[in-house]
Amino acid sequence: MTHPGGPGDDDAAGPCDGPEAVARAIADAVESLTSLWSLAAQGAAVRLSLHQLRALRAVETAPDLNLTALAERLEVGLPTASRLCDRLEAAGLLERALHPHSRREVRLTVTTQGRHVLDDVAARRSQALAVALAAMEPAELMLLSKGMRAFLAGQDPVRRSGSWRGSPPA
Repeated sequence: MTHPGGPGDDDAAGPCDGPEAVARAIADAVESLTSLWSLAAQGAAVRLSLHQLRALRAVETAPDLNLTALAERLEVGLPTASRLCDRLEAAGLLERALHPHSRREVRLTVTTQGRHVLDDVAARRSQALAVALAAMEPAELMLLSKGMRAFLAGQDPVRRSGSWRGSPPA
């Protein structure tokens, strides 16, 4: 984690802290969530690496994605994306099929078994998160929910403009 900022830490970001302090607190929370989600995913019936899960999820959210688009979405090279797809296809979680209008293009689709794996992982992650949230006071939970909605609303313009890829704001 980037700083102690855990429960009960008097230096943790508060409502009067600036964006940098809050950003550090969010980064810590994201790191913690990533660990929580990784552990939850490891309990699934089919164990996949985080890269394989990301690839499968990307194909699920963008039907008929091709290999090049998957590589771009995952920000990996084409050979890496191809190997990921090889493993997912061998496990019966992903199918490759020729595009009906372009024989040079291969479409990727998640199989029924792949959807079951994604559903299982999502359910395990939600359950792990619910356990963590249940330990919070109702007022804290309400504030977190309100803050997350505001964060998501504030994130939309940044995502559309792509300004997050550049240098941090001055």
